[in-house]
Amino acid sequence: MTTYVWDYLPEYEAEREDIADAVETVFRSGRLVLGASVQGFEEEFAGYHGLPHCVGVDNGTNAVKLALQAVGVGPGDEVVTVSNTAAPTVVAIDGAGATPVFVDIREEDFLMDTAQVAAAITPRTKALLPVHLYGQCVDMAPLKDLAERHGLKIVEDCAQAHGARHHGSMAGTMGDAAAFSFYPTKVLGAYGDGGAVVTGDAAVDADLRRLRYYGMEDVYYVVQTPGHNSRLDEVQAEILRRKLRRLDAYIAARRTVARRYEEGLRDLVAPGGLLLPSTNDGNEHVHYVYVVRHPRRDEIIERLKAYGIALNISYPWPVHTMTGFRHLGYGKGSLPVTERLAGEIFSLPMYPSLPQDLQDKVISALRDVLATI
Repeated sequence: MTTYVWDYLPEYEAEREDIADAVETVFRSGRLVLGASVQGFEEEFAGYHGLPHCVGVDNGTNAVKLALQAVGVGPGDEVVTVSNTAAPTVVAIDGAGATPVFVDIREEDFLMDTAQVAAAITPRTKALLPVHLYGQCVDMAPLKDLAERHGLKIVEDCAQAHGARHHGSMAGTMGDAAAFSFYPTKVLGAYGDGGAVVTGDAAVDADLRRLRYYGMEDVYYVVQTPGHNSRLDEVQAEILRRKLRRLDAYIAARRTVARRYEEGLRDLVAPGGLLLPSTNDGNEHVHYVYVVRHPRRDEIIERLKAYGIALNISYPWPVHTMTGFRHLGYGKGSLPVTERLAGEIFSLPMYPSLPQDLQDKVISALRDVLATI
């Protein structure tokens, strides 16, 4: 039996009756698109964040794109972000017609190096897009200061940070708008695609609702400004409503898994060898993925296959090195920390229902491999 970094089936077995009831609720409602389930989820997800507005959309990529558009980002603008992220973050910036501008990341936590952001701001900069990566938040104070001084918008990418906190503030509540993904692997995952944007700004909320529905507003079939077909599916919304009630329990379970890794591997940590993830002061980590480092990463992953363990890399190719973004002009060495870490990081299995015996198998196998390299 192969152990993978993620598996939804144990969770599904525990929750299948509730999931089936969610589907039945929608099918019997008489409304399959933008009905009571989407409205209910939007209200409840906004309430979870202590914000007045949430707009459900079809996926996390469009959540970022529409959030950028709703705060005024468009063609000719620049958006400062990072290259160590899932490509959809950058695809969304491009989709809004803007140009991504990259800054490097920090060695210790793989997050945006906020000390580099000021130098990246130009007269064309319209927004800052911090990515709360792997389950913990970027240091937001410097970004908020820069945004205020330069008249910039902040859109938080919270696809990997549902429920994370930064000095008491929840991820998604520290900017002008925040984008979430509900892809099945996420801390709050659907049984298919889904996304949402939360905001405290009523005008941004109104723009988002128009943008996700072709650009229509009060009168259907009349486009006010060109938009998209980006509605959250009613069935996924109802499933997410049920799962939102268990979100804090999912996070607690992830933290338990993270503690077991720490206990089982910390004696192997060494400079130039294995490094485990850390949690920054003031952060409450939700451990979307458990990313470790080792300079012989590729050899370790290959040798673990013999133990029936298939690991993942988040992410092996920095976005600025991808063919689709070569036109931005970032050559090799442009972002040295990002590029170096891309050759060292890998993810251990992490999900709330990860059985302890499978985690013990991963820990034991990794210890065996590290003892012989």
